[in-house]
Amino acid sequence: MPIVPVTRDAASAPFFDSTARGELLLRRCEDCSSISAPDVECCSVCGSTRLTWTPARGTAKVVTWTVVHGRSPVDGEPTRIVAGLVELDEGPWLYARLVDIAPEDVTTELALVVGFDHAEGSETVPVFRPA
Repeated sequence: MPIVPVTRDAASAPFFDSTARGELLLRRCEDCSSISAPDVECCSVCGSTRLTWTPARGTAKVVTWTVVHGRSPVDGEPTRIVAGLVELDEGPWLYARLVDIAPEDVTTELALVVGFDHAEGSETVPVFRPA
């Protein structure tokens, strides 16, 4: 489940349409072919606003992470959510939840693969698990 509910707007609709299909999209610059994160409005290399959506391979590595400690709203049991900064093989960095791994087992450079999580009242979001 996402850490917080996520909602779409007009600019993010193509991204969330793709995540609902199980596909991660990035932004490719039509002028210099650089790949940028999905939320950018201009190319991070040349500044062009001529960006198109392009599929990502879905593989990444951990740059850094943190553990968010809390309590389950259902039964009050302690919870631990691992939130990470991942570097996609294409280059952009994304913030995402790391799943299917204990916090003490996460390391920098850990190879990851994208998955998708959908919670009631939220868009489908990318999450990453060990490859």
